[in-house]
Amino acid sequence: MFDLKKQLKNLPEQPGVYLMHDKDDNIIYIGKAKILKNRVRQYFNSSKSHSPKVRAMVNHIAWFEYIVTDSELEALVLECNLIKKYKPHYNILLKDDKHYPYIKVTMNEEYPKLAITRAMKNDGARYFGPYSGMGPVRQVLDVIKKIFLIPTCKRVFPRDIGKARPCLNCQINKCFAPCTGKVSQTEYREVFNNICSFLEGKTDELVGVLEKNMNDAANVLDFEKAALARDKIAAIKAITQKQKIVSDKMANQDVIAFKCYDGKAFIEVFFIRNGRVLGRKSCVIDDIDELSDTEIMSEFLKQFYTDATYIPNEIICQCETQEADLFVGWLSKRLGKKLVFSVPVRGEKAALVKMVQKNADLSIENYKLNMLKKETNKNTLEKLAEYIHLETAPKRIESYDISNISGTSNVGVMIAFKNGAYDSSLTRKFQIKSFEGSDDYMAMSEVVYRRIIRAKDEENKIQQGVLEKSKAKFLPLPDLILLDGGKGHVNTIKHVLEKEDVSIPLFGMVKDDKHHFRALTDGDIEITLPKNSPVYNLVCAISEKVHETAISYHAKMRGKKGLSSELSNINGIGEVKRKKLMRVFKSIDNIANAGLDELISAGIDKRSAQNVYDYFN
Repeated sequence: MFDLKKQLKNLPEQPGVYLMHDKDDNIIYIGKAKILKNRVRQYFNSSKSHSPKVRAMVNHIAWFEYIVTDSELEALVLECNLIKKYKPHYNILLKDDKHYPYIKVTMNEEYPKLAITRAMKNDGARYFGPYSGMGPVRQVLDVIKKIFLIPTCKRVFPRDIGKARPCLNCQINKCFAPCTGKVSQTEYREVFNNICSFLEGKTDELVGVLEKNMNDAANVLDFEKAALARDKIAAIKAITQKQKIVSDKMANQDVIAFKCYDGKAFIEVFFIRNGRVLGRKSCVIDDIDELSDTEIMSEFLKQFYTDATYIPNEIICQCETQEADLFVGWLSKRLGKKLVFSVPVRGEKAALVKMVQKNADLSIENYKLNMLKKETNKNTLEKLAEYIHLETAPKRIESYDISNISGTSNVGVMIAFKNGAYDSSLTRKFQIKSFEGSDDYMAMSEVVYRRIIRAKDEENKIQQGVLEKSKAKFLPLPDLILLDGGKGHVNTIKHVLEKEDVSIPLFGMVKDDKHHFRALTDGDIEITLPKNSPVYNLVCAISEKVHETAISYHAKMRGKKGLSSELSNINGIGEVKRKKLMRVFKSIDNIANAGLDELISAGIDKRSAQNVYDYFN
């Protein structure tokens, strides 16, 4: 039994970290203290001076523990790491507005390569970013490929060096071709070191190296190599001229500012490297009603720089932070030299802060638009529930469709709409395994059955403690299922749900002669939605998306199996006739949709054309 009075009396007068637990042993708050005895006792003294949030937290504290450290700086670092690990309910938690993409250069590998990632890890690789979206990342990678001529094939080095002929890119001088064995590991790594310099914004140094290479090559009359270096220099200069120059002092700075709205702090960080804005990041802190600007900035800085792989020479903020000396000491230790921390009120740096604040205003406007969209979606879902007689609005809607051509490459897909919006991360794809041939009812039954079995399996694993709930791929079950099909599909899937003892509202999306959504059916009656209403448009969007996903997956699987798996099944169609058909029609889909006369005009005999037509029809 935890004796509160005794534990408070025994608290040490040393720096450290304290962890508050509730009755279920969950950690609900983590804090640090210069003197543990003084800080922890404050929570259990008179509650009159406490904020409502602190009073609520104290009411839930069942017991606490503490960790003594040698210094307040060590306590700060430990506090940051523990908050990141446990994410306690009453701590201020930093959320990325998005998971921004980074460019990863695997310099920790013998032969580095480039990758796109949304999570930074302490794995020895170099990370550059974050970028505002995938578009800018792809543009940067395209530039890198053109300037540095890096391999874009799937060969693995050094395993595949000298094992096959160089590809076309080598022949047209679009790759420096390490696969030939003529490029040493040192030369290979030098290319990727230059790429890192480029991504860091150290373009002047890189241009200097390239100019030396160009002159050296020209001196020995290697004009092709000199021209290559010249083209790289021109491309790098063209790129850097487009970047916004905010300082002529070649500074490496992070500029941080925020605006508050609706109980949230919308925080923007601009990354300035060598005087140029290279990237930015948007973050949000919830529940800041009782916090001052200084407290908001303090909490943000601690959490943001806990995971930072790069510490700039200077951090510029819109306001002061609590325990600034402690914070600066912590980051200076990581930086290896004195960090400059400034809160400018005038001049060039103050102008930078205002620029960043304007972007925080834009984040608030985007938040308002998203809230409006969510409210609209909520109303639409409530209206849909009303039309199909559901007690509550369906937050998660799943839809299923099947795709095949004459029973070949039989596949099924599941898509999901959460709160009225399509969520691509919840899409699941299935290859039909239980039978061959064309039977939409059997295929749909298999897909829904496998989906439910996977969900039940995950539930069991969660109860056994071998799977984290957040990592489940088929949970939770949907609030509503919409099938791409009519009464037959609905009645078939009803039997699957009944057999598995699962109760989920189920409807089919009936199509008209032009394959457009017409009505919903529960297997007995059809429900017509008002044309062009938000509800009608939502169901149309679901219908089109699930059909599009099924067709795309089917085409992909058919492509993997190759042309022969499709056309070689047809009597009388050998390689010569296959080539004729593909030359004229370009794709299997076009052959499948062709008429008998069109097939004959492709240059095959009438009997073979009839066989092709019969196979697909």
